[in-house]
Amino acid sequence: MWLKSLNLSLLVLFPISWTAPLLKAGLLPFFALSEISVLTGLQALWAKDIFLAVVVTLFALVAPYLKTVGLALVQFGLASPKLLPTISVMGKLAMADIFLIALYIVLAKGVGIGRLETGWGLYLFTFCVLLSLFLSQMEKRQ
Repeated sequence: MWLKSLNLSLLVLFPISWTAPLLKAGLLPFFALSEISVLTGLQALWAKDIFLAVVVTLFALVAPYLKTVGLALVQFGLASPKLLPTISVMGKLAMADIFLIALYIVLAKGVGIGRLETGWGLYLFTFCVLLSLFLSQMEKRQ
């Protein structure tokens, strides 16, 4: 029962992590930092690069949420356990998102022009994705 509860909690935690600040960025060390979340980052991407915005939307929002919903359907007997391999692949797609964010942070800090600080939303989003992967592995074992 605790696996089901944890999985259902992700249906609330994922949207919170999408609005939480992933990082704070500023052009120079003297100016205030702007908070960037998954949703504000996606808004900026839609204005600049639609293809990349679609890819990030799929990895950051759609894949992890569909995976969570799919796992809940399996857990409550509303979908076949044969769906679990597909659910596992969707979880791995969501992990690619975290890798990209980490890569951008490392690159931005290496340039040294501005200031970049990680926000609590990055940790929450990472926790959600890792918990989701853990839950799908536990579900496979049962």
